[in-house]
Amino acid sequence: MLKAFKYRLSPNPTQTQLLNRHFGSVRFLYNWALAKKTQAYQTENKSLSRYDIQRELPALKVEHDWLKEINSQSLQSTLLNLDSAYTRFFREKKGFPRFKSKKDNRHSFSCPQNVKVDFVNSTIQLPKIGKVKAVFSREFAGVVKTVTVSKTATGKVFASVLVETLDSIPARSAPTSR
Repeated sequence: MLKAFKYRLSPNPTQTQLLNRHFGSVRFLYNWALAKKTQAYQTENKSLSRYDIQRELPALKVEHDWLKEINSQSLQSTLLNLDSAYTRFFREKKGFPRFKSKKDNRHSFSCPQNVKVDFVNSTIQLPKIGKVKAVFSREFAGVVKTVTVSKTATGKVFASVLVETLDSIPARSAPTSR
């Protein structure tokens, strides 16, 4: 069963700067890919898949050197999120994906791999950022699937850890008659 645990992070100034770069780079890539998908649909009446855009990622990293400082799985996860939003728009008639703004209240990025949670030292190790101090309210036992790092409007940073546990889904209880 999948369970999520949310922890408050206390990054040092260098880590704060790296986190802000991650938030900005992920936002840039999302907006770039959304513009590319929109332009392709309007001009050529063609839909670009996530994989079409991912093939252009190495060239984009050459063009923008600062993208090399960002975890590549976080960038690919951003393209997956955009693809999901685009699919929801066409299949479920939900709102069209909007461009992300620096002035938005929340910023986030996902790290689907290479994350280590250390309860003994109270740290979460994020790729290309390092060990970030965390406040653990409770511990878990299981395999870490994904960590989503988010920043609120007040500047607080949180890590939401998705864990696959050995617990089973509780059985539904039978309704009692009165």
